[in-house]
Amino acid sequence: MIRSKKLTWALALPALALIFVFMILPITNMVEMSFRTPGSSEPFGEDYTWMHYTRILGDGYYWGVLRRSLYTAGIVTLLCLVVSYPIAWHLSRAKGFKAVFLYACIASPLMTGVLVRNFGWMIVAALNGPLNESLIALGIIERPLRLLFTQSLVILALVHVFVPFMVLPINNALRNIPQSLTEASASMGASRYQVFRDIILPLSFPGIQPGVILVYVLAVAAYVTPALLGGQMVSYMPTLIIGELTGTFQWPFGSALAIVLSFSTVLVVVLFTRLTWKLNERARA
Repeated sequence: MIRSKKLTWALALPALALIFVFMILPITNMVEMSFRTPGSSEPFGEDYTWMHYTRILGDGYYWGVLRRSLYTAGIVTLLCLVVSYPIAWHLSRAKGFKAVFLYACIASPLMTGVLVRNFGWMIVAALNGPLNESLIALGIIERPLRLLFTQSLVILALVHVFVPFMVLPINNALRNIPQSLTEASASMGASRYQVFRDIILPLSFPGIQPGVILVYVLAVAAYVTPALLGGQMVSYMPTLIIGELTGTFQWPFGSALAIVLSFSTVLVVVLFTRLTWKLNERARA
């Protein structure tokens, strides 16, 4: 028994070391940095202060940017769920070459570099780009729409890249639903809608919940896509944080912004987990 415990700890030590070095230590340093005073000739001073949090919480501009970041992440997550569920359903029923083809299509956004993907969106959404030209040719609009540097384009681009992170966990949950349950319900006179509402949807929630959390966290922390497609017209917390850290070299204030964003994200995730806990437990029962 003692030898088994020692072996378990020996195998766990590398993982614990990685967690400490790349997660706990950076977060601890960031929290400590957020209380530092601004430096005159250096990015931070020697003393400690609450002034950065007071500035953030007392300024309506930062509250607005935080709300926009959380709201945009929520919209992206909801759209990803709506788009991903039918895809995951078809993927869970696919076999052979069809399944491989669908997996390749779903993973295709992740196979393209983030800069290449976003520059592609910039070309598509330009005033004289293919999207505006197609809408004009179809008679839907009379003159080009300004799509670039808007919140709508940022949301569309984030949905494009985050759909795979929603599809895969839902697909795994759907594959674990015994087909005998749906067949038995249908044989007892249940309609397709009733089968979906009472059996498939509740039993797929163990895949929906982690997919929603993963996409939401990724959308809140996204930087490159909002920076390129939102530009200076639409501000998000990650762009403000990077601007403070690398633009003005205000490391303490940038760290405080990061802590506020992280705390708000964790609060939303915890609230969502608590609200959906009973649904998850019902599906696992």
